[in-house]
Amino acid sequence: MQINHDTRCALDQVVGLLNTMADGETPDTLVSVADLRAFVESRDVSGVDTLTEGDLSAVRAVRERFAQVFAAPEARTAARLINALVAKAGTTPQLTDHDDYDWHVHYFAPGASLAQHLAADGGMALAFVLVSGERDRLRRCEAPDCRRAFVDLSRNRSRRYCDSRTCGNRLHVAAYRARQRESAEAPQG
Repeated sequence: MQINHDTRCALDQVVGLLNTMADGETPDTLVSVADLRAFVESRDVSGVDTLTEGDLSAVRAVRERFAQVFAAPEARTAARLINALVAKAGTTPQLTDHDDYDWHVHYFAPGASLAQHLAADGGMALAFVLVSGERDRLRRCEAPDCRRAFVDLSRNRSRRYCDSRTCGNRLHVAAYRARQRESAEAPQG
């Protein structure tokens, strides 16, 4: 799947936002305005000045809608969710070349709130994935103790873990050790 730089950045923001949600023993990491500011800075979200409790609440609601898109049982449901998300954000595509970036499209209106910004750009990025017939690339980690979101951009759609260096390695090492134990416990014939 080929996607442009802007869509990739928007998808990274969606995944980053989803991965702030509480999951099992992992606490919610988007509970304060300071957490929201850290998210904005870590994801290079442009055009964000003052953040308030209202912004936090609105972004958390957008996060929930993104989670619903990832969990949608089929494309028609995902499309309905994306359409509602983008419509509520008041999508207004515009060409821009800010901050030393070449021309690209922002899908949010000038002066949009952070939640509208994330909903519009993230919603359109998810729409592009859906339109290209690649919804199955929106995944959750297959490690039993991890449900982090990711977008599988591998050529053969084979990615199973949010991070192969952590979840993937941990599971491979555990499987290897289990095989070693079985081999050591097997009666020698």
